[in-house]
Amino acid sequence: MKGRGNRPSDGVAREAGRAARPQNLLERRMSKFLRKPPSVRLAANVIVTATLLIVVVGGVMMRVLDHEEYGSIWLGMWWVLQTVTTVGYGDLTPTSVIGRILTSIVMLWGVAFLAITTAAITSVFVARAQQERTVAEEATATGAERTVDARLDKIDAQLQQLRELLEKTPPAPEPPPASASGAPAR
Repeated sequence: MKGRGNRPSDGVAREAGRAARPQNLLERRMSKFLRKPPSVRLAANVIVTATLLIVVVGGVMMRVLDHEEYGSIWLGMWWVLQTVTTVGYGDLTPTSVIGRILTSIVMLWGVAFLAITTAAITSVFVARAQQERTVAEEATATGAERTVDARLDKIDAQLQQLRELLEKTPPAPEPPPASASGAPAR
């Protein structure tokens, strides 16, 4: 233990590192989505992952909670997929109270799903348009800066020419002193 002081053991450090990292797929996708600027591909990955998770969990929950109407997990997943995508063929409709509560939750998820999809795609387009506008503005600013620099260089050159001319030009003769009456002395 020499030289270690109050350092935590390696196992504790590993556990702390694991706790800081997202554990499940949805958390990893969402944290990546929030860290990086959104792209269409990244937004689609998050949406597909979240939707698959809802379909599987919802299908299992429907089978467990309303097993009389939904004889298999697959039927529950089919119903959730229809509901979350707001298709709703009507071939499966829960009649029990718990089934309707779950339906309400999944329908709200479907509406949120469409809103988030639209917002994600729109934000990508807006971000790209803003990036293109920034590049164009930077190019314009760079061009204007070059123009100003060229004009200043030209003015510097002209000023240097004027200085050289002034140095070569002999001084002008001094005018005769003026008399007290303001008339030139004779």
